[in-house]
Amino acid sequence: MNRRLWHRITGLLTPVWLLLTLIAVLIHRFIPVAPWLMVHLLFLGAVSTAILVWSQHFADTLLRHPAPGGRVSLGARLGVHTLGAVLVITGIVGGWWPLVLAGGILVGANGLAHAVLLFRQSRGALPGRFAPLVRYYMAAGIALAIGVTLGVLMARTDIDGGPAERMYIAHVGFNLLGWVGLTVISTVALLWPTVLHARVQTTRASNRGTLPLFLAGLTVLGTGLLIDARLVAAAGVLLYLVGLGMVLVEAVRLARRSPALTFAGWSLGAALAWFFACVLGFGLIVTFAPSWVAATDRLGQLVPVFAVGFAAQILLGALSYLLPVVLGGGPSVSKATAAMLDRGALFRVIVVNVGLVLYLLPVPSLVKVTVSLLVVGTLASFLVLMPRALRLNRRLRGATDATTPPVPPARPAPSVASAPSVASSPSVASSPPRRTGPIVTAVGALLLAVTLGIAMDPAAAGIARGAASVETASTGHTTTVDVVMKDTRFSPDTIEVPVGDTLVINLTNDDDMVHNLVLATGVVSGSVAPGTSRQVDAGIVGADVEGWCSIAGHKVLGMVLTVVAVGAEPVAGDGATAMDHGSGSAGGAPSAADDLDLMREPDADFVARDPALGAADAATVHTLTMRVENVETEVSPGVTQTLWTFNGTAPGPTLHGTVGDVFDITFVNDGSIQHSIDFHAGALAPDRPMRSINPGESLTYRFTATRSGIWLYHCSTMPMSVHIANGMFGAVIIDPAGLTQVDREYVLVQSELYLGPQGGEADADKVTAQFPDLVVFNGIANQYGARPLTAKVGEKVRIWVLDAGPNVGSSFHVVGGQFDTVFKEGDYLLRDGGSTGTGGSQVLDLAVAQGGFVEMTFPEAGSYPFVSHVMSDAEKGARGVVLVSP
Repeated sequence: MNRRLWHRITGLLTPVWLLLTLIAVLIHRFIPVAPWLMVHLLFLGAVSTAILVWSQHFADTLLRHPAPGGRVSLGARLGVHTLGAVLVITGIVGGWWPLVLAGGILVGANGLAHAVLLFRQSRGALPGRFAPLVRYYMAAGIALAIGVTLGVLMARTDIDGGPAERMYIAHVGFNLLGWVGLTVISTVALLWPTVLHARVQTTRASNRGTLPLFLAGLTVLGTGLLIDARLVAAAGVLLYLVGLGMVLVEAVRLARRSPALTFAGWSLGAALAWFFACVLGFGLIVTFAPSWVAATDRLGQLVPVFAVGFAAQILLGALSYLLPVVLGGGPSVSKATAAMLDRGALFRVIVVNVGLVLYLLPVPSLVKVTVSLLVVGTLASFLVLMPRALRLNRRLRGATDATTPPVPPARPAPSVASAPSVASSPSVASSPPRRTGPIVTAVGALLLAVTLGIAMDPAAAGIARGAASVETASTGHTTTVDVVMKDTRFSPDTIEVPVGDTLVINLTNDDDMVHNLVLATGVVSGSVAPGTSRQVDAGIVGADVEGWCSIAGHKVLGMVLTVVAVGAEPVAGDGATAMDHGSGSAGGAPSAADDLDLMREPDADFVARDPALGAADAATVHTLTMRVENVETEVSPGVTQTLWTFNGTAPGPTLHGTVGDVFDITFVNDGSIQHSIDFHAGALAPDRPMRSINPGESLTYRFTATRSGIWLYHCSTMPMSVHIANGMFGAVIIDPAGLTQVDREYVLVQSELYLGPQGGEADADKVTAQFPDLVVFNGIANQYGARPLTAKVGEKVRIWVLDAGPNVGSSFHVVGGQFDTVFKEGDYLLRDGGSTGTGGSQVLDLAVAQGGFVEMTFPEAGSYPFVSHVMSDAEKGARGVVLVSP
């Protein structure tokens, strides 16, 4: 196999992994453990494959000595790594730890083998100034083995708590700073000057003193995490930063002498800057986070920045430079190939890096979405340019071969110190490219993305503003007041302003969640992220004005503000402001309760939620992604509400298992405000898994089901009542030992709805007053009256019932039926007729958050209504029918 064909075949692996990463990004909402998957497709797949290929290529160049086994050996390592990566990813997504273990062993062992083979290769090499750089690659292989081992251990769902958090931080450190970081640092010592067309011997980045610093830093970091010593771990990151600073100082010197003019140069330079920023952020997180749990949380938010800012850019920049070199074809062909890969270079670099900065700023969530889509699309353009460059190279080489007589091979370079093989690529252009057009286009694209995000959510950007309610002459004076938002309160919560003054409020959010300020005059602050401030011009004050935080439920918790107009004349009707309505009532919009007609039949195409309970999965580890989504749902014929759901439904999916099963839940907040999740079925400290997370964040929640019953799960973010009332609840069923087989098994979750305006969210004031408009089974009023449950005469039927609340209890009853078995809160109240053999039960009474099941046999065909025997609740929708056939 010739050299060019070999590089083509091995070079395809990295683009395939990149394509899979792009697909995962585009469909991540529908993929289990999506955040983990996207990161590992990039790092474990694309980046690691590129490292194996190019570190061996550079080692061959630097050592001028063949590697043991040559291409066959490298091909075997690539195959083993690819198989291992596929097994790890499949195992995590499917929840099969043996696959994760097998794949981890292959990847880790392959990393060690890579290091050993490079060591053997270096033993037979001739002395050379740059030969010590290969030691970085050896150390990187060892770091990969350590990082993968930690990752495999983390995949064991019975490891949790503090050790798991420290293990995660070490896993990130050894993989990103060790495996990826050390490889890049070594490669950049040669690649950076060649990309800039500087003299390679001018670099001092190969100084032997830097590698010991990096190794010492990683060792101290690992030791500090092992012994639970935060300052020791922080010292390790500091040592690493010192070594990285030495390398980057030299890189900056080279860039000042020979400025970058191509995509490869700009992309590599930006990547190095992001690498330093990410390592610095890593150190700050380890040093100053209040706990290991908080450090893990914040580090999880840093990893995507590392992925896009550093890894993706270093990979695409290196490939853009190296592909024309490897494909060859002579100077003119290489130059044309490089030019194809360089298309839109400045535009792409500006969009990716400025877009990433915008994403990190406290902008509205929809702006983050539009900007991130633009950044991902810009990065993905390489996957379009690359095949075009390959086709162009092949066509030009064919034309050259047909018209040009063969030329003798060039003499080998006399010394690596003069220029490694990658330095032979010509520059893309002989004169500096025109930059005004790409810069203007990039800025325009970014502004368009930001504008689109703001247009979809103008209030979050603080641009919605109404006129003052009272016309008042201005005094020309401005009153400025500092208001702090903390503990879901405004402090101060009363502001006195002379009539006619212009009021300016300096808002500071010292809370751990997003807040805003809405004034009854129509002034809106927009979202204020934790730790940030915003100035609000409230206009001229002519009368008392009420204000509040409009994020659902925060007003109910007391987050209200009063502006008192000192010296104002009383105004008729003053005080009857938008604040008198629920926080989700959009300034007094009519309630959807006005449109209720509980006798109305649903449309012919209506499909009720399937209440049937399937058998528990035989697997002992249940892996599921629980995603918060805001979904407009018809809760009664002609009445819709925007519910906050788990996986698109309220109640959320029913989880089903047996005692001893492990539930591995990835909780993703794709909603518009903070949310959390609390599983009653697991006994564990709530600090980390039940914490509230912001939109766009995720967490892992693992618990073992040690006790049987039907358990509630729900959002526990305050005000909890509003979050539950707006749809954030569901059931976990853990079968008790010896549970008998039945012919049919159903699940009914009772809950309440407190209707806001049509299509709106729950009315928080109604929730507080505990006055529901609807009481329902499985989220929709009377749905099982229109679409009955079914059974046959003589069949044994089991019905699990859970009361999710948030406020009203249940008394479950089947009209015309008698229960021979009643199971409530973990034990049997009645079983097969009880001690007399003839005992029966008429209701299953449940307080909020309690659950159980009943069993019965229907004696004859007919329609058997079931209700909550709190009859006013049955009349509000808590009723259905079991249709029994002969």
